[in-house]
Amino acid sequence: MAGPLQGVKVIEFVGIGPGPFCGMMLSDMGAEVLRIDRSSRVMGEIPEGPRSDILGRGRRSVALDLKHPDGVETVLRLVERADVIYEGYRPGVMERLGLGPDVCLARNPAIIYGRMTGWGQEGPLAHAAGHDINYISLAGALHGIGRKGEKPVPPLNLVGDFGGGGMLLAFGIACALVERATSGKGQVIDAAMVDGAAALMAIIYGGHAAGWWDDERGVNLLDTGAHFYDTYETKDGKYVSVGSIEPQFYALLLKHAGLEAGELPPQNDRSTWPELKLRLEAIFKQKTRDEWCEIMDGTDVCFAPVLTLTEAPESAHAKARNAFRDVGGVVQPAPAPRFDRTVPELERPPAHPGEHTDDALRDWGFSPPEIAKLREDKAIA
Repeated sequence: MAGPLQGVKVIEFVGIGPGPFCGMMLSDMGAEVLRIDRSSRVMGEIPEGPRSDILGRGRRSVALDLKHPDGVETVLRLVERADVIYEGYRPGVMERLGLGPDVCLARNPAIIYGRMTGWGQEGPLAHAAGHDINYISLAGALHGIGRKGEKPVPPLNLVGDFGGGGMLLAFGIACALVERATSGKGQVIDAAMVDGAAALMAIIYGGHAAGWWDDERGVNLLDTGAHFYDTYETKDGKYVSVGSIEPQFYALLLKHAGLEAGELPPQNDRSTWPELKLRLEAIFKQKTRDEWCEIMDGTDVCFAPVLTLTEAPESAHAKARNAFRDVGGVVQPAPAPRFDRTVPELERPPAHPGEHTDDALRDWGFSPPEIAKLREDKAIA
């Protein structure tokens, strides 16, 4: 596979959300990611039809019984050949399986061991159950997302699971790989979604300290408080987005919306924002979304239509950048970011559990008789 991480070998323990997203990021960049599935998940015959598990794309799957000592030993043999291993279980689970960091680093002192959790490896909540919505709540992120006078709105599960979780772990792994090139040593990465969500809030915490961000929801520059940074419904029931923060862009917004700047209060007079928002709401409802696109396209208003999941891949900009790909009949985002020399490619659809057990183990140094014995002993499926 192409990509800047070509040659890097990664072991991924199957999970949900942030773990698979991390694996997708690494695999998209060319790493050879081998997913460890539990043998109980093997379905027998591989189902036909499109494979829609986009987070699972790009890697092979080996199915092991991790309660079997030979299944554990199989993982440790893989560790000897790997650069990275990562898991997304609660603290202590891998240790109980006999696959904790100490054991793996003893087998391979250069291995990078990533740990993905919601609350972190220690602290009073370390062993508690949770999901994205809980992690971003404790980080202070969820409180600020929503409109004035209304309850907080979860931003899908983008902030905790993916931005503050999987992407942060992938970044940590990349950092550890760079450091290892100098030290020759592996290390353990404690990636917690609550930490990552807080890191994503850095500018907001800075604004709060400086006095330009209020703790009240929906009254600030970027949280729908400002009339020039919001979404508006159009005549046909669709929506457009406006982000005219800078004065020159705000002037263009007023011009193309048919408002006279000289008759309006200063842009950043917060006391007038609610009134001006009502005026813009009425104006945008006078035309359809496509009509507003014709008016705004090619300007510096900082404007875009709010596209659906069906519409986004079909936009002219997405098509020009080849931003979405069709892999086995499933339209999905292309690898990001982009590189001019080591260009990432999508070469393998998502794997079913255990689909590549024999081939992958052989490629990682197991002989055919060893694989046959593991299957006979039910250590692999």
